[in-house]
Amino acid sequence: MGWLEAIVLGIVQGLTEFLPVSSSAHQLVVGQLFFAGHDPGSAFTAVTQLGTETAVLIY
Repeated sequence: MGWLEAIVLGIVQGLTEFLPVSSSAHQLVVGQLFFAGHDPGSAFTAVTQLGTETAVLIY
């Protein structure tokens, strides 16, 4: 996974996490549409979820 892909998927995660929709599904859709069918994988999803949880605990 390149830097650009990680940044775009991180932005998608951040924008959709607190909406009543699945942020993980949005990551899969964006990966399929813009990055030639690349699935970000469970490790990337876990790290972005951990980042969201940390932000909630801090604020």
